[in-house]
Amino acid sequence: MLNSIITGTEITASAFFICTAVSLVLGVASAALAMYRSRYSQSFVLTLAMLPAMVQVIIMLVNGNIGAGVAVAGAFGLIRFRSAPGSAKEIGMVFLATAIGLATGMGYVALAAAFFAVMAVFSLALTATGFGAGREDERELKITIPENLDYDGLFDDLFAKFTSFADLERVKTTNMGTLYELRYKIVLRDAHATKAFLDALRERNGNLNIVCGKPVAREAL
Repeated sequence: MLNSIITGTEITASAFFICTAVSLVLGVASAALAMYRSRYSQSFVLTLAMLPAMVQVIIMLVNGNIGAGVAVAGAFGLIRFRSAPGSAKEIGMVFLATAIGLATGMGYVALAAAFFAVMAVFSLALTATGFGAGREDERELKITIPENLDYDGLFDDLFAKFTSFADLERVKTTNMGTLYELRYKIVLRDAHATKAFLDALRERNGNLNIVCGKPVAREAL
């Protein structure tokens, strides 16, 4: 069942069209999987849908030629460094599409379909269970204060009143060193008391800039 449909070094027309059809179908399925509960661009989705078929053709053309294989590896390296960095999920989906193309390029169409099915179920299950997601009530708070204020313990009483957790993550200077920007990770006690919390902070920091919102994901890759 999981054997290759390509026998020998010659690639028949029927094997080529079967592999290409499977690559295109699984490419579209991979693109749909990438779009599920994610932000995406049309260019990325279209590229992801075509990627398995393109990788498949390259593998078929190489077909055991070591020199051609080295050239293809170099070409992939150039494409990597000429591409804008994406999120960790986007990189993972590109690897999935590439693996599908490698499998179909060698004629293992059933293996490619089975591998995609396993990875799709696994990805959907993790997404549905919220695996790796942060807390819904977690916020990132940025407070700007004058340089003459000592930020250590400056807002402790307000944090004790309005938050159940507050941690100072970073301090940096702005405006030629005349201001400090403090970045906190906080968990609000009551989401409806956000305005009262921000008003109290404004009184304390002299009505300078305050930004409060959901934390931006920081990709590890």
